[in-house]
Amino acid sequence: MDMNIGETIAAKALEIIASDPKGIRYTQLVERLVAELPFTNKNTIHGTVWNLETRIPQQIYKPARGVFRHAKFKEEAEEIEPTSSSSESSEEDIGEDRFYEPFADWLVNELEECTRAIALGGNRFRDKWGTPDVVGIRKPRESDIVKPPLEILSAEVKSDTHGLITAFGQACSYKLFSHRSYVVIPSRSSEDDIARLDALGRIFGIGVILFDAERPSQPNFEIRVRASRLEPDMFYVNKYLKIIEDELFA
Repeated sequence: MDMNIGETIAAKALEIIASDPKGIRYTQLVERLVAELPFTNKNTIHGTVWNLETRIPQQIYKPARGVFRHAKFKEEAEEIEPTSSSSESSEEDIGEDRFYEPFADWLVNELEECTRAIALGGNRFRDKWGTPDVVGIRKPRESDIVKPPLEILSAEVKSDTHGLITAFGQACSYKLFSHRSYVVIPSRSSEDDIARLDALGRIFGIGVILFDAERPSQPNFEIRVRASRLEPDMFYVNKYLKIIEDELFA
């Protein structure tokens, strides 16, 4: 039995992976194997499954970092639009503007990257480069011993999984007048899209936030990548903030 334990683990892992068209994350796979092979050492499981996609590439591949998927689902996954489900239709019916205020509150009270944040959206800046859905500022508090400089934060909120690349591009454009910029996307986005935005966010300094796009009353915002602080162009800072000065600095 000991001589064949590796084969037993690999066979069971393959069975588990083959049962899920969306794929399974590494940690979830290990936990499933621990539960289904209770007399097997967990370290042995780790040592067997960590590189399954290189050991049996004809059957297993990774659509995203840390995710295993069976090869029989590869073409199907590439063809199916993740926005075709009925649940996503309900997302669109809700309207993303209903998440602006909850996200602004979360920035102030949970993430604590702003001392004040407001919902914008629409075309408030009257500019083809777009208007952030949420803008916030971080001002030094009276209790701060060392006073930090004022910071501006902008965010692009997307309540469906269409156009995530466009949303990321908009978040990048907000760096023109913001010290930090976030793209806020549904947690039900595909693992591949999330992984790509995660990687791009780290490269370009854009923060990535996931949320439940079906529950405006409880979006459960979750930070995936924290935005990096970069200096914006002060010409554009003054140009755009002048438009919302009374609201933002009230």
